[in-house]
Amino acid sequence: MSNEHTPLLTSGVCGLAVGMPRKLDTFFGVMVPTVLSMFSIVLFLRTGFIVGHAGLLQGLLMLVVAYTIISLTILSICAISTNGAIKGGGAYYMISRSLGPEFGGSIGLMFFLAKVCACGVYVLGLVEAILNVFGIEPDAAVLGGVRVLPQGYWYNVLYSAVVLLLCLLVCLVGAHIYARTAFVILLVVNVTLLSILISPLAVPAQDFNITHHGPGNQTRHYDVSYTGFNATTLGLMVIWTGDLTTTLASFINLYFIPFLLSEGELKTPSASIPKGTILAVVYTFIVYVVLFFLVSSTCERDLLTQDYGFFQRINVWPPFVTIGIYCGALSAAMSSMIGASRILHALAEDQLFGLPLAPAAIKSSSGNPWVAVMYTWALAQCVVFAGQLNAVAGLVTVFYLLAYAAVDLACLALEWASAPNFRPTFQLFSWHTCLLGIISCLVMMFVINPVYSSASIVVLLLLLLFLHYRSPTSSWGYISQALIFHQVRKYLLMLDVRKDHVKFWRPQVLLMVSNPRSSSQLILFVNQLKKGGLFVLGHVQLGDLDSFPSDPVQQQYNFWLSLVDKLGVKAFVDLTLSPSVRQGTQHLLRITGLGGMKPNTLVLGFYDSCTPDDYFLQDPAFCHASPGKMQEDNYNFGVDLPSLQAHFPPVRHVESPRWLSPEEYVGIVSDAIKMDKNVCLGRYLFELQGEGRDSKVDGSERTIDVWPLNLLQPSRCDRVDVCSLFLLQMACVLNMSGRWRRARMRIFLNVEAASGEQGWAVNEETFRELLRKLRIRAAITIVPWDAAVQSYCACRAAPEDGEDAAEATPPPPLSDDFLSAVNGLLMEHSSQAAVRFLYLPRPPAHYSQSQQYLSQLEAVTNRLGPTLLIHGVTPVTCTDF
Repeated sequence: MSNEHTPLLTSGVCGLAVGMPRKLDTFFGVMVPTVLSMFSIVLFLRTGFIVGHAGLLQGLLMLVVAYTIISLTILSICAISTNGAIKGGGAYYMISRSLGPEFGGSIGLMFFLAKVCACGVYVLGLVEAILNVFGIEPDAAVLGGVRVLPQGYWYNVLYSAVVLLLCLLVCLVGAHIYARTAFVILLVVNVTLLSILISPLAVPAQDFNITHHGPGNQTRHYDVSYTGFNATTLGLMVIWTGDLTTTLASFINLYFIPFLLSEGELKTPSASIPKGTILAVVYTFIVYVVLFFLVSSTCERDLLTQDYGFFQRINVWPPFVTIGIYCGALSAAMSSMIGASRILHALAEDQLFGLPLAPAAIKSSSGNPWVAVMYTWALAQCVVFAGQLNAVAGLVTVFYLLAYAAVDLACLALEWASAPNFRPTFQLFSWHTCLLGIISCLVMMFVINPVYSSASIVVLLLLLLFLHYRSPTSSWGYISQALIFHQVRKYLLMLDVRKDHVKFWRPQVLLMVSNPRSSSQLILFVNQLKKGGLFVLGHVQLGDLDSFPSDPVQQQYNFWLSLVDKLGVKAFVDLTLSPSVRQGTQHLLRITGLGGMKPNTLVLGFYDSCTPDDYFLQDPAFCHASPGKMQEDNYNFGVDLPSLQAHFPPVRHVESPRWLSPEEYVGIVSDAIKMDKNVCLGRYLFELQGEGRDSKVDGSERTIDVWPLNLLQPSRCDRVDVCSLFLLQMACVLNMSGRWRRARMRIFLNVEAASGEQGWAVNEETFRELLRKLRIRAAITIVPWDAAVQSYCACRAAPEDGEDAAEATPPPPLSDDFLSAVNGLLMEHSSQAAVRFLYLPRPPAHYSQSQQYLSQLEAVTNRLGPTLLIHGVTPVTCTDF
């Protein structure tokens, strides 16, 4: 357990490995890779395409929409990244550690696929640029270069494979090669940009003839013009003739934030990531706006729409643009491959998807995840079979937008959870920006491609279900727990006990458990009895806190919670340390629960001399772990099956002394009644089968028998009191639960047939009317018990069960003949029942009669089978709507 001497973090400063080099500043660590990723091939190959089809105003609108989505996500990324250290995996790390393994793993896998597709897009774009200069195209006007490369689908795939192989070699050697050359590549790209900006001042107006091959070996010729700066050329509005959303997809899909190469090497991550990212976004936005105005005012529309590489035609030195395209596209492809491999490696290390991704966790001696790189290269090779950049652009866009939405969702959840430890140094965000980012990403997904969007969401849900079924647990922290806590606290405050109404009463049970090895059947049965109410397993450890160096109870919670998981019950656990079981039970009855969710019913096992069975030796779940569970030993919160078995002691031997005396046991029952808690005593419930989570019992062969009258006081069997109504309510609650829903319920009314009086018939009709009002479906059976009444001696009758019972003198014991007669009556009529509900008399006021009280209960229920003796003190039934 942690204590005041436990280190704040166990993995070094800010969660990074001790000794990791921290060399990069804001410019080299964040701004350079971010600018390169946002320029890539879109800057040179798709800027004119967008302006030519949409016009200047619509193009600027598309630019604003794209950058708005990116900016909202960047605010969330900056907030999360300044709230803690980011390790390998970048956005996946942020999402998974914020939202938990299920959502993080599913989004992480889709983000990996997005980067794989993006790598394929960059490679296809690079091949397109290469063929634009070196590709053999008959009848095409050649602007320079040597056209020696044949073109066609399979040639494109071949060229793409060669480029991917080059990227693979770089990635296998290590990402440090790319990191060292990123600044040089950025210089080349900026020099190319500068040449494009000054070209209109140096290049005169020109006319070009562009040739394209159409379907059926048709050749199309376009006469286009470069006019230089000309107001008549400026196209503010263009009537759209193509698919605007497809063009928008081509423009948006390559915008992402590549933190994967630099987060572990930044000198000051919390300052560098927000500053570098925002500066990069502002810089690239300005460049795009300037280029939009430049191409719109200097080029005719046909030139922009029919030639992706028109910048080469109008440049002062065309190789400038060619070099810029090649460097930008190759850089982006390598960045995507490296980033995707880092995400896959992080997924494999987290063991969320089991064996299929396990090899991806292998690293070289230098720390390079070469197996993950091979996975990424193979999948990217599959992507390039699409053959064209535009064919994959929409899918990449949808995947990235879904990842953006997940980042915004993670930040929104952290903000809404109001956790004290969420205090990012970056404050330029709010839940409004997060929510707007989520909505804009989802809307844009369906605007761009409804089919891809729907399919990606379906895949996400399937991955969520898969991970939920695998039930991976981790020490990352779960945002769902923080959100649940935040909301539950609000609802608990709203749950005002002063507004309780009997119509909405439900059992809220505190079950006291000494040793779960012998009480598991009782735990499973009470789980069926709670009817959506509170269910708490209570345990008292004997001792005094002064004699322990630390609280021994705190170390036991994980074992009890693991027991709850194994049994499959919906229960809480509350443990206490006390000098006696009676005092500990009093503590739990008083303090367990919060507000309106506090126990109203105490359940105890019966105090008898039966030899307890060890349930752990009967249930296979406690005997040996299944093969599927063996792989999850690292995710069981430190409690594996052998530890769970060793924690709970062996069952009590029949000759071993008891921890509880009869006086203390009866005192616990008496205390609960004094505290206005209902009491249930369960006997022989270890004989009840079919209550486990894997049981196929449907209840159709079961019978629930209810004896609502006090069998130990025949003189009072002519009326139904609060306790009798509580007995009926609990039987009805059990009859409504899953495995008892089809069980038959029978109610037995005891009468004196030989008395000659017919009042019992009236009482029976009155009772039937009561059941009708209470909406309880049950068969009523009249049981004569003249023999038992005759053996009941009037002089031995107990005092009336009223408020003055405590002041009465101790009553004489009931005769053995009477107890035997009552037991025989129960055996005769209820021997075949699955479970029996009996009236539990109030315990005696004098503790000297505790043993006598227990002996009477034991004699009445002897060899009866699963039985629940119940004493109710609170009204629980209502005949109103």
